[in-house]
Amino acid sequence: MFQRHQVQIIVSRMREVENPLIQVVVGPRQTGKSTMLTQALDQIDLEHSYVSSDDAIVPSAEWLQTEWQQARNMTGGGKRPVVLVVDEVQKIPHWPTVVKGLYDADRRNGTPVRAVLSGSSSPLPHGGLEDSLMGRFELIRSPHWSLEECSQAFGYSLEDYLYLGGYPGAAIFAKDEKRWASYVRDTIIEPTISQDVLALGQVRKPALMRALFRLGATYSGQELSYNKMLGQLQDAGNTTTLAHYLDLLGKAGVLCALPKYDEKPVTRRKSSPRLMVYDTSLMTATDGLGRATYAADSARRGHLVESAVGARLLARAPEEGFSLFWWREGTNEVGFVAVRNASISAIEVKGGSESRQGGMAQFLSRHPQAKRIVVGGSSSGACTLDDFLRDRVPLFY
Repeated sequence: MFQRHQVQIIVSRMREVENPLIQVVVGPRQTGKSTMLTQALDQIDLEHSYVSSDDAIVPSAEWLQTEWQQARNMTGGGKRPVVLVVDEVQKIPHWPTVVKGLYDADRRNGTPVRAVLSGSSSPLPHGGLEDSLMGRFELIRSPHWSLEECSQAFGYSLEDYLYLGGYPGAAIFAKDEKRWASYVRDTIIEPTISQDVLALGQVRKPALMRALFRLGATYSGQELSYNKMLGQLQDAGNTTTLAHYLDLLGKAGVLCALPKYDEKPVTRRKSSPRLMVYDTSLMTATDGLGRATYAADSARRGHLVESAVGARLLARAPEEGFSLFWWREGTNEVGFVAVRNASISAIEVKGGSESRQGGMAQFLSRHPQAKRIVVGGSSSGACTLDDFLRDRVPLFY
């Protein structure tokens, strides 16, 4: 069975003797976090307990305290380490405070419980973990899958990956387009919006949130001003509401509003965003156009290619420590700008929208230190789309 490289990281952390930190596995819904944990547990020669809040009749603080105490009992009075895995921890009310109390008690008493928590990316880093558990945890990220992973695990070709994206659970339906699209909508999109997004903050208009996601998925890879969004959405309120909802969708790992690159942060915030899905399946399963339409329509395929490149950049950004933007000045445009500290990379996607083929020279004249990356095409130094989607292209010098 295929294993992601994160499995060996988890195995190594579970085996560490001197590391007291809680390990937190985070990532968007349906990216294989639970599978990675069970694969890791199969490889360690340690006592362990795997529990999930999904199996609790009522996932509560009392349930978590009981499971933690059972793991303590397995240590034989502190004589041997025990790995405790708590999956879907974000469903437990006030879990950061509960975990903090249990963890701190173990540290004081010398109880060797090695805690590993897992859950959807949105409610974890943004739901109290950073405050309540400051200095007590390490993150292990589970991003959307790359072409390399999907090729090894499911035999995907480049064209398969562009349309089907990188959700492993959907791969079983790859040959049945209708079932595949239903799976993505019903198992990934709807629960993410109705559960994960709503757990992030106040959403007064859930119907607007869903409509905004559909609009954003349809326009993925394109600039769309907030005023234009208001014109296409009923009962949209104001631009502040839309910006807030897009921020929540971004934290949930489904859709983001890429800001325009500018050295002045104030200007960035005022700019029109470029909408971008975190996985191309969120785009293709939503619009219902079908694979044949994308193959026959060069403009639509261009947006699909740009969305695939953008999705890989979004997946790599947290681990590689960079922020992602796009850039335009007049008719000059660069598809993506990656910024890490003082390093800048300008990424141009050939085979995308024709309106986005210019602008690199203008951008480099303003930022001569930037690294130029061309994805696709036949120009000197260009990388292939296949290599880029396999994460084989370094983004910085």
